[in-house]
Amino acid sequence: MAISSNLLLFSASLLFFVVSPIQASFRPKALVLSVSKDGSTNQYITQIKQRTPLVPVKLTLDLGAESLWVDCDQTYVSSTYKPARCNSGQCNLARSKSCGSCFDGPKPGCNNNTCSLFPANNFNNAATSGEVAQDVVSVQSTDGKSSGEVVSTPKFLFTCGSAFLLDGLASGVKGVAGLGRTKISMPSQFSAAFGFARKFAVCLGPSNGVVFFGDGPYSFLPFNVDISKSLVYTPLILNPVSTAPASFQGDPSSDYFIGVTGILVNEKPVSFNKTLLSINREGHGGTKISTVAPYTVMQTSIYKAVVRAFIKEIPSVPRVRAVAPFGACFDAKSIGSTRLGPGVPNIDLVLPNNVVWRIIGLNSMVHVGNDILCLGFVDGGSEPTTSIVIGGHQIENNLLQFDLAASRLGFSSTLMFPKTTCSNFNFTSAAYVEYSSI
Repeated sequence: MAISSNLLLFSASLLFFVVSPIQASFRPKALVLSVSKDGSTNQYITQIKQRTPLVPVKLTLDLGAESLWVDCDQTYVSSTYKPARCNSGQCNLARSKSCGSCFDGPKPGCNNNTCSLFPANNFNNAATSGEVAQDVVSVQSTDGKSSGEVVSTPKFLFTCGSAFLLDGLASGVKGVAGLGRTKISMPSQFSAAFGFARKFAVCLGPSNGVVFFGDGPYSFLPFNVDISKSLVYTPLILNPVSTAPASFQGDPSSDYFIGVTGILVNEKPVSFNKTLLSINREGHGGTKISTVAPYTVMQTSIYKAVVRAFIKEIPSVPRVRAVAPFGACFDAKSIGSTRLGPGVPNIDLVLPNNVVWRIIGLNSMVHVGNDILCLGFVDGGSEPTTSIVIGGHQIENNLLQFDLAASRLGFSSTLMFPKTTCSNFNFTSAAYVEYSSI
């Protein structure tokens, strides 16, 4: 569209929130969401409360999505819904370059003189245009050791999606919780609203997990281990070209990329074309982290090289017929079991400054039944947009902290070493505290 991309960004410092007089002594240091894994879709599901009166809204987590979006086509009722008017501070903050009218309204998702973005379902690669709006959002606070009082932000920006975008999402889901690298993602807005660090952490599990907004501690039962103290860091890389199904021209990617420089299997280098690990002018290549891909996806030549190297390191383990979507499966009876999962060679992602992200057997192998274990990596084809997509299975029971201010990723490696899991955060019931804007 012929609208300048040099829009004045609405400063996060203008998003002021104050406590009601009764609760003036309380301001959250961090927020927390519980997460569960949907067995039928492998999607990670969370829930917020939104609107006036508040209603629970079930959402699918998308680490790289630019914003929160919810279906406004079906039963969106709220007395505090407010569309973002063209050329407003909200539209500038959202970097919207679209301003239009809607003739079926006025109603949530359809108003005149409003700006829009592109809510997307990245699970089936679908997107549409949707109205930018604001409404009340309510979540629990945390001290990093347990969940605390519920707090509410009255002017939380989100995008209205359409009902058809729910196709392929888990049952009961009404939208997507976007945690991406933008100024209107959920982490960015929460940090601006409550004045805490521009950081968030994701800790997913095969059954339950947690998302923290703000800095640590991130403590887990049974020993109250603060995982934030043992993180290893690597830079986050900005892909200057959007990787979303739809975007405005010139928009950067809201996905989180890291600088993988090589791969080791059993501490031995894997040989493949390393230029695939760099992001080219078209935004293709590189390595990103995703909660959309259930398993790590690799460009064909990288995938084949890793599989060959892995098989070479376990010559005595019989191969069995592959089970889709995997290409390398084995007789599970011939693989020993350890505290860290199946006894197979480690797979290491090599990062700058000799940092290594180690993938142990628990995260590299997948049980598919009938005494079959498969290497949990998927062939992504010869020309994917991104060369390596680190998927959900590989990040389970690892805590990942995204430091937006410092543009770096902190990762824990498996929580099995400190003898805990991502399902061991202490969630408790709490009272409701209302925050109001000035």
